[in-house]
Amino acid sequence: MSDENRADRPPVVLGPDDGRRYEMGRILAVFKADGTETGGEYSISEWWLDPHTTGPGAHVHPEDDVFYVLDGTMSVLVGDRWVAASKGAFVAIPGGVTHDFENRGDVRAGVLNFSRPGDFEQHMSGIVEWFAEHPAGDTVS
Repeated sequence: MSDENRADRPPVVLGPDDGRRYEMGRILAVFKADGTETGGEYSISEWWLDPHTTGPGAHVHPEDDVFYVLDGTMSVLVGDRWVAASKGAFVAIPGGVTHDFENRGDVRAGVLNFSRPGDFEQHMSGIVEWFAEHPAGDTVS
């Protein structure tokens, strides 16, 4: 993207609870910026999981995923290893690496997710539908 195209995009300023919300039972995603706002460069969203809630399941995609833990402790699968990522932890997962996330703790946990490139939100209607048919379950202690 050229610098000219960046200057043509308006800034995005949102309050703490603002953004496009996707409720999936025990999981909530709130998109702060996606391809439309970023010229397709990146996507930023919050993912909140209730206590003892599984995530989407192990999966892989070509986009890079970066997680920054906002609150609680999120268990993150990176390749074949689970990492307990507490508040303030940072996990960068290159595209093509198997990953997952879940909240095994007793309090709500949330991550800020950066996805690159940035058209992730276009998949959210299908993801919401999938979770309606396959609700998030309980984590195994």
